Amino acid sequence: MSRAHPSKVAAETHRETAAQFEELARNTPESMRVLVDEHIAHTREVYERSRDVLEAVLDSWEQSFGSTGQRAVALNRKVIDITRRNINSGFDLAQDLAGAKNLAEAMELQGAYWRKQLNTLAAQADELRALSMQVSAGAVKSINAQVQRGMDQALKPPRR
Repeated sequence: MSRAHPSKVAAETHRETAAQFEELARNTPESMRVLVDEHIAHTREVYERSRDVLEAVLDSWEQSFGSTGQRAVALNRKVIDITRRNINSGFDLAQDLAGAKNLAEAMELQGAYWRKQLNTLAAQADELRALSMQVSAGAVKSINAQVQRGMDQALKPPRR
């Protein structure tokens, strides 16, 4: 009993999958593609509305805190902004994939997305690192100032 070489099995599996994808793409009615596009658009709209509610909550928090709290809120806003950009990028990929005509095009779209996304994630990590260092430095400065005020009060001669 002979076994096929793994690369031949993989090539045959790829051909079969590509053929099935292309058959699906040819037989998918335009109404189904429109439905997918509408669903993606609706999901994006729901996401946008929930994002607006979160923005209102952050605005409220920002007004309630001092400078250290405001820096923390700025960090939270940055995280939300980064998340928003990544989600929108995912929506764009979903729409592009819904219009792919064959497996090769779908694979190219996926590859391009992940190449871009990996670079984007590295830049976003740098943004967050820089901002979190600012937040930490501000918190340390506030704590030091508070400790100094306490020390000054403790060393102040008593009032007579």
